[in-house]
Amino acid sequence: MITYLREALKAKVLRSELGAEELKRVLTTQYERWWNIKLTGLMSKQHFLGYAGRYIRHPPIAQHRFVKVTDREVQFWRKNLKQKRRVLTRYSLEEFVATLSEHVPDRYRHGMRYFGVLAPRSKARMSAALFELLRQEKRSRPRRLSWANSLRKHFRVDPLVDSCGQSMHWVRRLSPVTS
Repeated sequence: MITYLREALKAKVLRSELGAEELKRVLTTQYERWWNIKLTGLMSKQHFLGYAGRYIRHPPIAQHRFVKVTDREVQFWRKNLKQKRRVLTRYSLEEFVATLSEHVPDRYRHGMRYFGVLAPRSKARMSAALFELLRQEKRSRPRRLSWANSLRKHFRVDPLVDSCGQSMHWVRRLSPVTS
């Protein structure tokens, strides 16, 4: 990949906010870096997409890996793939936020949500076929609870009863007043 990027830089096809020399230095640094890529020539496209897709919408660090979070530092377990063991990693809050922010997509960039069998379009077809194979009838989706019913059920508070115990009802909407 780095070789292709270098060739694109030579052909002036690659555009970057970095200068050409600085970009060359970044590519050299990344070329010399140790990479752990699990790809084989026998791996199908479907298998690769399944492998890569596992990492698309997951948080960068699982909650159970955190050991200690204070107002000065963050400690968590990570896998060291070179040493093949777990390593306790410590970051100051500033370093941790800077490292974590690399995983936040830029504005208007979208991650892949679902593909293949879990894609919404194929999920409907798959579920219909599955119910047919199991000789079961698909139940209709239950109606959504209204916001008032939801508050009554979960918080035991009726939002449509005022402080005097009177039931409120819709009258009209007032336009916003500019001051």
